Amino acid sequence: MYLEHFGLREFPFTLTPDTSYFLASPHYQAALNTLLIAIHTGEGFIKITGEVGTGKTLLCRQFLDQLETSQFITVYIPNPYLTPHSLMLSVADELGLDIPANTDQHYLLKAINLALLDFAKQEKQVIVCLDEAQAMPIETLEALRLLTNLETEKRKLLQIVLFGQPELDLKLQNDSIRQLNQRITFHYQLQALSLAELKDYVAHRLKIAEYQGPPLFTASALKSLHQASGGIPRLINILAHKAMMLSYGLGARNITPQQVRAAANDTPAARPNKSIWISMTIALTVVATAITWMMLR
Repeated sequence: MYLEHFGLREFPFTLTPDTSYFLASPHYQAALNTLLIAIHTGEGFIKITGEVGTGKTLLCRQFLDQLETSQFITVYIPNPYLTPHSLMLSVADELGLDIPANTDQHYLLKAINLALLDFAKQEKQVIVCLDEAQAMPIETLEALRLLTNLETEKRKLLQIVLFGQPELDLKLQNDSIRQLNQRITFHYQLQALSLAELKDYVAHRLKIAEYQGPPLFTASALKSLHQASGGIPRLINILAHKAMMLSYGLGARNITPQQVRAAANDTPAARPNKSIWISMTIALTVVATAITWMMLR
């Protein structure tokens, strides 16, 4: 598509959580520091919340990449729709335990405990990261609390990091899991990017993709991008990609506000400006069709 047109090695605004694109802005570095400090204190629960698309999964992967394999054993569970038993089986599997699926809860918990004690003897900490935790059933969250009961006289045998949308905070207010909520000792809430942060974010991703030309997005285009995306990284990526596709289709060498607005009008989750030109929306559709036709020739 537009890689050769703009002199790029790869698409800079993909939605996959590629840690090579992680930008250590003050805000995200603070979140990462919170995680790193928390695990070194040896407490049980840590919570990271943020709206959809604010970069929780990317932060999680960057956090896991920062941990020394000689000191930490990491478990990443992306599927929140697990029963308590399935959760413990998943943890056991990630710890390298070969446990039959029909093992009862008592022996399953005992096997996990023995494995954790073995890691503790090796002076290794076990970190369990759960993504999309707001969707996890109450009963499964309670099972997590039981896992954190596993401890020595000195410290917890494993620590749990919950990554979730703000709805997680509401779920944790449930009386049936109030003990879990009381055990959360560190919490950080991810925010949307400011305009200044968005400018750095766009420039950083273009640099990683090896763009070497003059500023690709005009100053006014960046303002439009911030307005339309609300500073949400996922929406920034979607809109920037569409705007670049439109610019390529028009044979242009930079991105203007009109192209960003057209991209926003084509994206239901964005905040399109009321003054968006209908002609630009039509142009985006025509260009996308033309690009598809060229690729299929």
